[in-house]
Amino acid sequence: MESVVSELEGTLLKDKDTFSYFMLLAFEASGLIRFALLLFFWPIICLFDICGKGNVGLKLTVFIATAGLRLSDIESVARAVLPKFYFDDIDMEVWSEFSLCDRRVVVTKMPRVLVERFVKEHLRADEVVGSELVVNRFGFATGFIKSDVGSISERIMDIFGDENPSLGLGRHDSDFSVLSQCKEQSHPPFTATKGHDHQLNHPLPVIFHDGRLVKRPTPTTALLILLWIPLGIILAIIRIAIGLMLPMWAIPYVARLFGGKVVVKGKPPPPPSGSNSGVLFVCTHRTLMDPVILSSVLRRKIPAVTYSISRLSEILSPIPTVRLTRIRHVDAEKIKMELSHGDLVVCPEGTTCREPFLLRFSALFAELTDRIVPVAMNYRVGFFHATTARGWKGLDPIFFFMNPRPVYEVTFLNQLPVEATCTAGKSPHDVANYVQRILAATLGFECTNFTRKDKYRVLAGNDGIVSYISITDSVKNIGSAFKKLVGAFKPFIH
Repeated sequence: MESVVSELEGTLLKDKDTFSYFMLLAFEASGLIRFALLLFFWPIICLFDICGKGNVGLKLTVFIATAGLRLSDIESVARAVLPKFYFDDIDMEVWSEFSLCDRRVVVTKMPRVLVERFVKEHLRADEVVGSELVVNRFGFATGFIKSDVGSISERIMDIFGDENPSLGLGRHDSDFSVLSQCKEQSHPPFTATKGHDHQLNHPLPVIFHDGRLVKRPTPTTALLILLWIPLGIILAIIRIAIGLMLPMWAIPYVARLFGGKVVVKGKPPPPPSGSNSGVLFVCTHRTLMDPVILSSVLRRKIPAVTYSISRLSEILSPIPTVRLTRIRHVDAEKIKMELSHGDLVVCPEGTTCREPFLLRFSALFAELTDRIVPVAMNYRVGFFHATTARGWKGLDPIFFFMNPRPVYEVTFLNQLPVEATCTAGKSPHDVANYVQRILAATLGFECTNFTRKDKYRVLAGNDGIVSYISITDSVKNIGSAFKKLVGAFKPFIH
């Protein structure tokens, strides 16, 4: 049986520098203060590395990034945020070598908890060996680690016993002596293996991910983010205020003055006449801004069906919202009533998805009307994501408008012919699946059978069920969300 030991940093991942991943942990699990503090210490960490004391610099990085954090918060970031950034940095040529072996072990300089989920689920490793965080009896990380590089090498040899691993993948200057004990070694640059047909030829893609940062916060990017945030908050307030005050037809023109851009393709249908019921716009769901952008393109306020947006988002919304209950017959009556008054927007995925995948479409919309217009929505932002599963959704519109140049793409498809609707005898599920397929083809996305429940189980550890929150509770949430954003450096002495 072929076995392989591969270094993670600089081998399976192209970049050997782990600093940006700890910056992500600091931002997502704590907030801006820890994020800025870790960036402040970056020159000192680099100095340790230059002096040949890289292990000391790593321990300092771990201490600043984790001291005082709950282990559950660290695990949450490792589950929901980090896999996307790891995946984007995979060296596919190394992966092709790694995946050929039957027994796969990955060794990392980082604490095991930060990489284990990604390495086992997406790289399909059998074992992950790394340092262990010291956690006190209250569940807080102290900032110290249990294992050094030497003990990591010993643990790898314990896994294989008396037999040496068949293949070692790592850098020439690797800190792990165990690689030298492998029967065969391979070092960068790697060349792709040709002529093999193996079932593990691609890592498992990351479909769901969370976190506010769009780009991996390297020191330069992190500095830009910190400098931009005060300006971004001011810009977001101005953009939101203008959107609430101006008529819908004027928003596309004014948006360009403040850095926004909307790209429209296809021909939108005309407004409903008195004799016809409204059109149901069936949209892909990228952010909570989808219905607002659609209304600005159509230059009239189109009510939007909602489920999980916050009360603050409803208050700030420039368009009417129709909150669903997830009780099928009640929701069906609400949608029918709205359609009798005019056009309506629905996002049948039920939740947002950032990656180029479409979640399963609910078939409810197909049962209620045959006037269905599919609309492919997509967006691009530079600094901040406008969606969250773990955080407070009330900040979603603020983060969206904090981006320097947000771009939305709206593509109108032709209204479904009657023979493609339930009126012609099609089942609701067939209609929903057909709409999902043509929207995915338009965007170049892939269709999936995943649902809102699947997303929230992966990212937040719950089913994504939303209960009613009063205005008083919303105000309390604003305060707690602000504290989360700023992120006090928690004490860790117990």
